[in-house]
Amino acid sequence: MRRSGPSSGLAQSDVSEIERGLRLVQSVEVLIRIATGLNIPLALLGLTDARSTADADAPKMRRSAAVAVRTAARVAGAEQEDDVRRREFMAGALGLGAGMIAGTGSETAGAQAAAGNPAAAMELALFEPTTVPATQRPADLSDALSAARSAFADARYADLGGALPSLIAMAEATRDGADGHRRERAQAVVARSYVLATELAVKQHSEVAWATADRALTAARASGDPQSISEAARVLAITMRRAGRSRAAVDLLARTASSLETEKGTPTVETLAAKACLLMTAAYTAASGGRRSTALDLLQEAEETSGRIPAGGEPSGLFTISASPTECAVYRISTYNALGTPDDAVPFARRVIPAQLASTQRVARYLTDTARMWHQIGDGPRTYSALRAIERRAPEEVRRPALRALTNDLLYTPQSLPGLREFAVRTGAVPA
Repeated sequence: MRRSGPSSGLAQSDVSEIERGLRLVQSVEVLIRIATGLNIPLALLGLTDARSTADADAPKMRRSAAVAVRTAARVAGAEQEDDVRRREFMAGALGLGAGMIAGTGSETAGAQAAAGNPAAAMELALFEPTTVPATQRPADLSDALSAARSAFADARYADLGGALPSLIAMAEATRDGADGHRRERAQAVVARSYVLATELAVKQHSEVAWATADRALTAARASGDPQSISEAARVLAITMRRAGRSRAAVDLLARTASSLETEKGTPTVETLAAKACLLMTAAYTAASGGRRSTALDLLQEAEETSGRIPAGGEPSGLFTISASPTECAVYRISTYNALGTPDDAVPFARRVIPAQLASTQRVARYLTDTARMWHQIGDGPRTYSALRAIERRAPEEVRRPALRALTNDLLYTPQSLPGLREFAVRTGAVPA
C-alpha cells in the first residue's frame, strides 16, 4: 500500500522520515494536524482533545508521531487531498508561532541547530523577529544579500540559516522606512531573502516553507520586478509540489514563464534565462505528478529557450539556479528519475561536466540526482560513490533529510559496500 502525506499537508518524503524515526515532530500542533488530516482518532494515539493538557503531554505526543504515520497506513489507506485541507495547511504554516515555534524559545532553536537543522534560527526568527535598524546605504543591503546568496551557492546551509534572520530584518526595516523607487528596491531584497529562506526550508523539509514562499511572492509583487516575481513563483511552486499539488504548481510556473515574453521586441537574456529556469522546474514538477508527455514537452521548451541565449551571454538566471545547457541536462536526470525511467537518465548523467555548473550547490544537486538514478537502477556501488562525492564537495548537503533517507535505504541493499555504515553514522543517517 502506498502511503501519502498530502492529506496532512506534508510531503511523502516527510511522512516517510517521520515513520522511520529520521525526523522528530517538535510541535504538538503539527502532530495533531497529522492525525486530523489522516482521519486518525486522537484517542487511538494517546492524544487528548483538550489543548490545556498539551504542554504536559508533549513528550508523549511527540513520541507518537511515528505511530501516527504507521497507523495512517492502516486506517487512511488511499491518498487524500482537497483544497480545503490545503488552505488549512497554509493557514497553519502562516501561523506556526502557536505550533512549531511558540513556546520553544532560543534554547529549542539551539538544540535543533545542534541536532543538524540549519534552518532552526531562521524558523524561530520568522515568528520572533530580530530587531535591527534600517540601513540608509543600499550597498549595505546588497552586500548582505550577496553574502547570503553565496552561502547558499556554496552549500553552507548553517551559515545561511544564521545570516537570514538579520538579513530579513534589515531588509524589512529598510523597506518600511522608504518610499518610491527605494521602497521597491528594498521590496526586491525582501523577496529574494525569503526566496533563500524557502530554498533552505525545502531542503530541511521544514513546514515554514509555505510561510516564507508566501512572503517572498507578496514582496516580489510589491516590488514590480519581473525577476523577483519569477524567483518567488518558482519557490512557491516547489513548496506546492512537495505538498502534492504538482498540477497547480505546473500551471503557476507555466503562466509565469509565459508572462515574461509579453514585452515587445527581442527578449533580454535575463528574460530568457528566467523563463528557461521556470520551465525546467515545471518539467520536474510535472514528472513528479506522473505527467510524462507534459514533463518532456516542458523540458524541450526549456532547452530551446536556453539555446536562444547568446554564447557567453548567460546571466545568473534566476536567483539560485542557471539556464545553461548543462543545467538542462541535470534537470533531464531528475525528470527521468521522477518518471521512474532512470535508464533514460544515464546518457545525460554521463554528459554533464560538473565544472560547468554554476555553483557547489548545483554540483551537489547533480550528484544527488545521479545517486538517485543509480539507486533506482539498483547499482549500490555507484549510488554510494555519488553520495561520497557529495560529502567531499558539500558536506552539509549530504546531511539533508532526503539524502540521509537515501543512505539509510542503501544500508538494506544486498550488496556489500565497505565503509557504508561509518558513512551513515558520520552523516547522521543512523545513530552513532
